[in-house]
Amino acid sequence: MIRYLDFKDARCKDCYKCLRECPVKAIKVVDHHAKIIESRCILCGRCTKVCPQNAKSVHTERDEVEKLLRGGNVVASVAPSFVSSFGLQDFSVMKLALGRLGFADAEETSIGAREVTAQYKKLLEGGKFKNFITSCCPAVNTMIELYYPQALAYLAPVDTPMIAHAKMIRRRDSKAKVVFIGPCIAKKREARESGVVDGVLTFEDLAKMFEDKGIALSEIARLPARGKGEVNRAKYYPISRGIIKSFENYIDGYEFVAVDGAEKCKEVLENIESLSGMFIEMNSCDSACVNGPCSLALKAGALKANADIRKYVSKDIEAGGSAAFTPAEDIDFTCVHERRRTEDFVPTDRQLQEILAKTGKTRPEDMLNCGACGYDTCLEKAWAVANGYANIEMCVPYMRERAESMSYEIIQTSPNGIVMLDNDLNIMEINGKAKELLGIKERDVKGQGIFQYFNPTDFVLAQNDKKNLYNKKEYIEKTGSYIELTVIVFKDGRGVYGVMKDITQETKSEEQLDKVKLETLATTDEVIKKQMRVAQEIASLLGETTAETKVALLKLKKTLQDGGEN
Repeated sequence: MIRYLDFKDARCKDCYKCLRECPVKAIKVVDHHAKIIESRCILCGRCTKVCPQNAKSVHTERDEVEKLLRGGNVVASVAPSFVSSFGLQDFSVMKLALGRLGFADAEETSIGAREVTAQYKKLLEGGKFKNFITSCCPAVNTMIELYYPQALAYLAPVDTPMIAHAKMIRRRDSKAKVVFIGPCIAKKREARESGVVDGVLTFEDLAKMFEDKGIALSEIARLPARGKGEVNRAKYYPISRGIIKSFENYIDGYEFVAVDGAEKCKEVLENIESLSGMFIEMNSCDSACVNGPCSLALKAGALKANADIRKYVSKDIEAGGSAAFTPAEDIDFTCVHERRRTEDFVPTDRQLQEILAKTGKTRPEDMLNCGACGYDTCLEKAWAVANGYANIEMCVPYMRERAESMSYEIIQTSPNGIVMLDNDLNIMEINGKAKELLGIKERDVKGQGIFQYFNPTDFVLAQNDKKNLYNKKEYIEKTGSYIELTVIVFKDGRGVYGVMKDITQETKSEEQLDKVKLETLATTDEVIKKQMRVAQEIASLLGETTAETKVALLKLKKTLQDGGEN
């Protein structure tokens, strides 16, 4: 499938702003990144304009167009909003610049727009339309074809100005290649499906090509004027009510109104059957084409652009340019708008209820419809989940409640004492274990200073130094408890929290063990001393006995010796 625009993953994550702004919810979130759903997208480009990270990536056809230019005989059809995007009041300047890029010729798309207005006039005079919706905006056309089939009967069966102009160029020269240049992304798909437009350049593409080739429009504009422009009221097309202003006279029986912006268009289309006798100029872009997604950003925005277009058209009228116009009778500008279908899965009510239940939405009052996920209602979001376009975790209130619930459970059931303090060292949260260790009897101590229950020195030092403290042994006299205190400083600087590990039993066991060791050492020393005394006494006794025995034996020996001699 051809991709006309997408988002850069590196700069897109969990924002949902594009999804909130998308009028038809043609965006899915995959791995926290936004992706275009091609089968649902109307290519209004709204997502590319609101992205705060400028993550848009519009497919460029510049390489293909430059290849066409190398083959020659390429005619440019330039949208009339070039006036505001490039700051020009003379189309001949644009024509010369395009010639330097290699275009054989260049014309204003308003030539085709004039034919479209003529077709509208003819259909309106026929009186067959209860309501009449203009068909100039391809994004609106696709919106109707996809989402509002009931409005197809009112959508003008007429080509857009781009297609009408391309048909006129090809009628003159069947071998010519046509490249449309404008501020619209939707033209890319329309051109590819038409078979009469060979390529599309956005104004952003064209500005880059001029820059790369060193073509300065301001220098070309200094050349002598090329004469009067042609009076063509269809040059009003790119501004709000521009199509309406292209009529010389209004058609009786119709109220001529303009609706700008996709959301307002949706509102009208949803209620189209209740309307009657309305000529509705519809533009998906706010302020119409001068505010297209690929327009060049200029100071004063759409207001200045509107004034520039009015000035451009009126100067030709005031200069007395040629106004003669005869509609082309030999070209068929008919366009059949057919029903398009998305690839969406249609979940059952039971499946939707099961999805809603996963985020705790089981009762009507649970449906907050806050829009934080990007969808207007919880039911829409459940539909998106069923289709794989969204996930459960995109529900911000649910995830917050879940996180808070999990955090609360973790804190309250932790075997360690936990206390969270604000910058003034007032208690924001404290669990039961911390109360037990600190000897706190009150049920609710939130907002009270920690100094009332515990020496805050370690918390103050950690906060001032912005440095965590780990496993410092502390004694709590009030409860006779020993703890290992860890103090963590919040990264956002909004306070600190302390974790108190109860080491009372271990500490007392160690003290008891130390006492036993000391007593054992003392006992052992006493035993050794006693043993030494016994040994000495035995030795002494043994020494006396041995001496007496020796004396007796010597006497006996001598007696025996004396007896033998006698």
